[in-house]
Amino acid sequence: MYSSDPGLIVGFHGCDQGVRDNIISGQSTLRPSKNKWDWLGEGMYFWQNNYERALHYAQNPPAKSAIETPAVLGAIFNLGHCLDLTDKQGIDLVKLSHESLSKSAGQEKKELPRNANPKGSKDSKDKIIRRLDCAVINNIHSLMEKGNEAPFESVRAVFFEGAELYEGAGFLDKTHVQICIRNPNLIKAFFVPRKTVKWP
Repeated sequence: MYSSDPGLIVGFHGCDQGVRDNIISGQSTLRPSKNKWDWLGEGMYFWQNNYERALHYAQNPPAKSAIETPAVLGAIFNLGHCLDLTDKQGIDLVKLSHESLSKSAGQEKKELPRNANPKGSKDSKDKIIRRLDCAVINNIHSLMEKGNEAPFESVRAVFFEGAELYEGAGFLDKTHVQICIRNPNLIKAFFVPRKTVKWP
């Protein structure tokens, strides 16, 4: 009962300007991502309170991206029933899900997917192709459904990514909080982010 966050959150999604404008005008809606490497499973992805990170993503998209004109879509939403990986209960569920997947893979004599780096990547730490993590998170949702338990409407986690800010630092330059919205009804509004004005 304590996992539901009643507050509203501002999130940002990096995308093509045409996509953003069509969503803002109501001509289309944001579609859930269903890639097998989406580290928080299937859903709509947002950077929490992080316009700059969303813009950086749009300006530096993955290979084969349809982004021609980088833009940022703003959204206001709440988390509903959230699988929160900043909370011990959520972390424990992830561990149990992995154990369940490992057991099934062993019985079926299959290998689990692995997290990996993109080809040619120089940074071995980040492993941003998160096939294993995606499978583990999606398995949680399957287990919840099989157990007739209330589904998680969103997933939130901290993603530690990038280079050390300085030698020996515990801070990385691309660390961010990411949210995956599964229930589209959690999104209350989309907006075009406005620029900061000088004040006073």
